[in-house]
Amino acid sequence: MMSLLCITIISLTLAGSAYCEMTNPHSKLLVKAELGGNVTLPCRHSSTDSYFFNSMGMRVKWLKLADDESLNEDVITSMGFHNRIYGSFENRVFLQKSDSYDASLFMTEISMDDVGKYRCEIISGEEETIQDVFLEVEHGIINGVVFPYSPRIGRYNLNFDGAVQACESQDAVVASFDQLYEAWKGGLDWCNAGWLNDGTVQYPITKPREPCGGSNSKPGLRSYGRRDKTRSRFDVFCYVSELNGHFYWLVQPERLTFAEAVKACLDDGAEIAKVGQMYAAWKLEGYDRCDAGWLADGSVRYPISRPRKHCSPNEAAVRFVGFPEKHLKSYGVYCFKADQ
Repeated sequence: MMSLLCITIISLTLAGSAYCEMTNPHSKLLVKAELGGNVTLPCRHSSTDSYFFNSMGMRVKWLKLADDESLNEDVITSMGFHNRIYGSFENRVFLQKSDSYDASLFMTEISMDDVGKYRCEIISGEEETIQDVFLEVEHGIINGVVFPYSPRIGRYNLNFDGAVQACESQDAVVASFDQLYEAWKGGLDWCNAGWLNDGTVQYPITKPREPCGGSNSKPGLRSYGRRDKTRSRFDVFCYVSELNGHFYWLVQPERLTFAEAVKACLDDGAEIAKVGQMYAAWKLEGYDRCDAGWLADGSVRYPISRPRKHCSPNEAAVRFVGFPEKHLKSYGVYCFKADQ
């Protein structure tokens, strides 16, 4: 039985890599998949006696198991030609059924939420097969920085096309799930939901609390799933991978209006810096300055890589002051000179 299962897995390497290990009381397998890819979780009926086996009467149930049994999730149930798929697995899973004994589960669009232990239960007459499968998801190392963004008009005002344009205007692109996941692992905690480049809307929580999915929930990425790209309105998570130029604070004898800030950078042979450029300088070069300054979108921010009193006492962060009235002479300016 074990060799048959391993042969099955080897034949499925295009869908995901895996290796096998037999334990008691059930057969258990470990399957690895790439983030965003497809994978097959193997399961076959143990009967080899066709006299007792009736594939049309074979009942199949897949579950995703939790530490607390009451939190187990149904994935799919099947009997004959009748299938039912549940929750977030809808439109993403189906039974392989390469032959009469096969109840393997094919999954698409793998995300980190899919990581965990799955159980396949097959009942045919008086015979029962139970197969446990552990799914791991592999992801690459992301070099760059993810930052949340909302425009001057306020939060939750961007449809998907608006989100794409917003990131591009700040010298960035819409982040992927993998990039947001890496940012969450690095400590990004943000309670406003934003678009990702796959059309889903999510937000990262490292410190669970009531307004952000509940204080009893676990840390992780909260997902609203795929939303209507035209009508739905959210913020966006942007990603910038490099800083192709010189980001700096322009020393001036006095504070500036927004128009004066733009002109001051131009007079210095540069342009007023964008939000993505500030984040790249902060994250990739450790840029640190405790002076609030104008940026190209009309916002005022400052980057702190060394937390300290009166600047950002508890964490390294790009601090957001707001979108003040542009005629105010209350701030300096950050400029950017692109590489030639």
